[in-house]
Amino acid sequence: MTDDRDRDEAPVIKVTDKRRFAKLAEAEGPERPSASGSDEPARSEPAAAATDELTEARAKADEYLQHLQRLQAEFDNYRKRVIREQTSTLELAAEPVMRRLLEVLDEFELALLHAHEDVDRDRFLKGIELVYAKLMDALKAEGLQRIDAEGTPFDPNLHEALMQTGEGTGEPHVAEVFRPGYTLKGRVLRPAGVRVEKDVS
Repeated sequence: MTDDRDRDEAPVIKVTDKRRFAKLAEAEGPERPSASGSDEPARSEPAAAATDELTEARAKADEYLQHLQRLQAEFDNYRKRVIREQTSTLELAAEPVMRRLLEVLDEFELALLHAHEDVDRDRFLKGIELVYAKLMDALKAEGLQRIDAEGTPFDPNLHEALMQTGEGTGEPHVAEVFRPGYTLKGRVLRPAGVRVEKDVS
């Protein structure tokens, strides 16, 4: 009987969990169910604020993207319009020149028509000279000028030396012009092809 009494009066052993997370759980107390009755913990205020900020940032990003796409489309349309206007301007700029050249073309056609007939050679040559003068007038009106080269000092900006003669050591000058040169509104369109000569000093 004594053994049975000793067994019933055995001391109770209490075990304490000393781990850190266990202490925190004891301090916070048992979990309370959310108001909705769901097992998921209620969303904290910082998390809700972060979600709202993320949603707002995404909305702004979408707005900026749409704005950028509109700007890109407007720029493409502007570029195409400028190209069309430039092409149209160039075409219109060539129109007066073409009108002048058409007059010269008419004169040439008349000259060629009479060339097949028995006409006075001198009269025919005079007609060709008049057509040439008319053509030069039309080109001069657009800013074309012939380079006066013969007898002038050699200038590599205006002249292209196709031949060189003379064994002198003097300054080179243009002795003969093989192919006339031209400037267009002050810029060299084609240099004159010349024979350069050096005089004996």
